[in-house]
Amino acid sequence: MFSARLRWLSFGLTASFLLILVRLFYWQILAGPRLQALGLLQYQTQRRQEPGRGQILSADDYPLAINQTDYSLYVYKPALTLDVERLSAQLAPYFLPGPLIATAGSELLAMANDQAAQTFQQVLTTDSTWVPLAHHLDASLKARLEALNLPGLSFEANATRLYPEASLAAQLIGFVGSDEAGYPRGYFGLEGFYHRALSGVPGSLRSETDLLGRPIIFGAYQQIEALNGRSLKTHLDRGLQLLVESQLRQGLRRYAADAGEVIVMDPTTGAILALAALPNFDPNHYSEFLSAAYRLPAIAETYEPGSTFKLLVLAAALNEAVVTPETTCDQACQGPVKIGPYTIKTWDNQYHPGQTVSQILARSDNVGMVYLARLLGQAQLSQYLEAFGIGQPSGVDLEGETVVPLRQSWGEIDLATAAFGQGVAVNSLQMLAAVNAIAAAGQRFQPQVVASLIEPDGNQVNLEPRPVNQVLRPETAKIMTELMVGAVAHGEAKWSLPQGYRLAGKTGTAQIPISGHYDQDKTIASFIGFAPADQPRFAMLVKLREPQTSPWASETAAPLWFNLAQAIFVYLNIPPS
Repeated sequence: MFSARLRWLSFGLTASFLLILVRLFYWQILAGPRLQALGLLQYQTQRRQEPGRGQILSADDYPLAINQTDYSLYVYKPALTLDVERLSAQLAPYFLPGPLIATAGSELLAMANDQAAQTFQQVLTTDSTWVPLAHHLDASLKARLEALNLPGLSFEANATRLYPEASLAAQLIGFVGSDEAGYPRGYFGLEGFYHRALSGVPGSLRSETDLLGRPIIFGAYQQIEALNGRSLKTHLDRGLQLLVESQLRQGLRRYAADAGEVIVMDPTTGAILALAALPNFDPNHYSEFLSAAYRLPAIAETYEPGSTFKLLVLAAALNEAVVTPETTCDQACQGPVKIGPYTIKTWDNQYHPGQTVSQILARSDNVGMVYLARLLGQAQLSQYLEAFGIGQPSGVDLEGETVVPLRQSWGEIDLATAAFGQGVAVNSLQMLAAVNAIAAAGQRFQPQVVASLIEPDGNQVNLEPRPVNQVLRPETAKIMTELMVGAVAHGEAKWSLPQGYRLAGKTGTAQIPISGHYDQDKTIASFIGFAPADQPRFAMLVKLREPQTSPWASETAAPLWFNLAQAIFVYLNIPPS
């Protein structure tokens, strides 16, 4: 009997001991790290420190995007002498309207006094010792709040984005807003594409606190310094950008167009010297504009290029030696081309049997271009369009590019319409980069906005030009240049040309497809080319959306291009030839 009781006692003690071991294993090994972390939270506080965002500079080092100081308001709750309700009521009037109250995902709102006070109360009822109450306070508001002498209020200086040139090149530069957590985030353009490089690496400050959350003077203290972001030096010529935007604004008024774009590129490198799009917005006050204004239409919007596309088709045919400039189009150019239910006509319904290839381009003859496309064939045309970069991302260092791939299967009508720039979609920068290959002796370059990255220590890393591929033989590019010069001199665009300069270019008038058909009254007028033709200093595209004075590019985009070219000759000190 006694031994049985002893065995049960031994069993109970052993079981209890094992249970204690299991619980110890759980608390020490399994739950230990979590409990340790919870314990640290009770006597340690950690705050994120934002790095300085890099600047964006023009080619001549003029600041296009810089930082200025504003302040964040924090409340150190253990030091408060007012209750949350009274503190909120006292602070609320200073934020009507005002800076961003630090609620997750909040927008910049002007709230009524009671709404502001209620929001402050919600924020202050969190368990945190340090509570971020509001961001983006200017120095004046900070001084007014400090004058209240309220214990527990603390301020932290922050760098915010400033765009000294306001709307200049706004879509190309982009802007800095806040992400869902309230931290700075670059959106669109350079700010979006180079966000990682510009933003740097955040730091942190960790300090030991007592039971009331007060810092312990001799407690543990750990600071990880923030690493400032890199700056960008662009190829953008500020003076040229101002000139281009001014001329484009005048052009929109003169031709009553809804919108317009101008891109100026260095033919020898692919560097973007100027890029204007109107209407635009002010990135200093981006929230006051519709989000559609943020997008850069030169890369974000696609369109059917119309007759400017003929340059690529003709260049391919010449490079494959299926035609020469003297090749004639005889029977095929006697009248309209019929393909099934479709009829393709010339733009003026005039036909010229026996015309040469050079005359086909000068007259912008759709029927003649169908003849050339058929000689080249669908397979070779597709290969050349891909080589020109059509249907592929341009590779430009900007956020938000839209690309429409080339069709995989081509019918007879698809080949015919592609010959004069219908049924294919490009963005403006794709189109200019493709034609720029003609100016660059057949070499296609990747468009590039940024010339160099500048490290926080001042070290500069240059970004070299990026040649993509040799699309055309140099001799083909030379022939194409002469044909484009002839198209300017003898084509349908006969407005006053800059005297003493040889210009290579081509007009394009494209009807806008709406609900499966083309609207006869809505067009995109464009002109693309380069100058001087013999030693190109710039390639340029001008595009106007829905000009009202005339639907034809020869009467809208072309004269604007010529006026811009004349101004650029003067600005860049390019002498007549």
